[in-house]
Amino acid sequence: MFAPMVILLRSKLGKREFNQIRGKVIALHSKVITNVCNRLGIERTARQNLIRLARDNGKRLGFLA
Repeated sequence: MFAPMVILLRSKLGKREFNQIRGKVIALHSKVITNVCNRLGIERTARQNLIRLARDNGKRLGFLA
């Protein structure tokens, strides 16, 4: 779904810069998940499962193309 946009963006920025930005976005997303889990009192293992689910959904949607 998003793979064509990801591939285009990677070709425009270059692989190194793209990976740096991608890493920052992934870290921010993980922090958001952690903050939400902390507010809701969700345990660490459940939070890790949510982060894995987000990663798997990203793969399926083409964000990790």
